[in-house]
Amino acid sequence: MNIANDPVNHPSHYTAGGIECIDAIASAICMYNNPIDAWLVGQVIKYLWRAPLKGKYAEDIRKAQFYLNRLVNGLEAKTNGET
Repeated sequence: MNIANDPVNHPSHYTAGGIECIDAIASAICMYNNPIDAWLVGQVIKYLWRAPLKGKYAEDIRKAQFYLNRLVNGLEAKTNGET
């Protein structure tokens, strides 16, 4: 599938290999029961996806790490009965 770059509907930094990031995220998070966990996973995927495409590689990797750390910390808090 060749999707034309449209900065609003189909930005090139969210399209790779004929797949749009939003579609990949929707498939990846559909089985999460907790909406916050799903959102955090989506953010991780988004930033990892666009890292090599947008021109801010290190920044996007750090952003993905930020959201992944939030997910891990939340899961650890639940496991330890903190929430």
